[in-house]
Amino acid sequence: MAWHSVAKSADLDDDEVIGVEVDGKEIAVYKLGGVYYATHNICTHEYACLSDGYIEGDRIECPLHQGYFHIPTGKAQGAPVTEDIPTYPVKEEDGEILVDVPDK
Repeated sequence: MAWHSVAKSADLDDDEVIGVEVDGKEIAVYKLGGVYYATHNICTHEYACLSDGYIEGDRIECPLHQGYFHIPTGKAQGAPVTEDIPTYPVKEEDGEILVDVPDK
């Protein structure tokens, strides 16, 4: 695993999500209540970018079929999604958002 700078802290407001790519992996980075989170960016039901979805509380709604994932844990929480998404450690240092993504 290695820490990767994915965005500036100023690029992400509270209750916002952005999509980034790290070593060919699509990652969604969230800021909820001042805390940063990172998950895989692709829905496990069908190909859709979660960063194009809608945040409701601590869940992200897939823009394609409206299934939900719990952002802090990646747990699938609503049909049609049944498979969890991976989550990644994330931290903020010196104005940068860093995500710890497994090596290929």
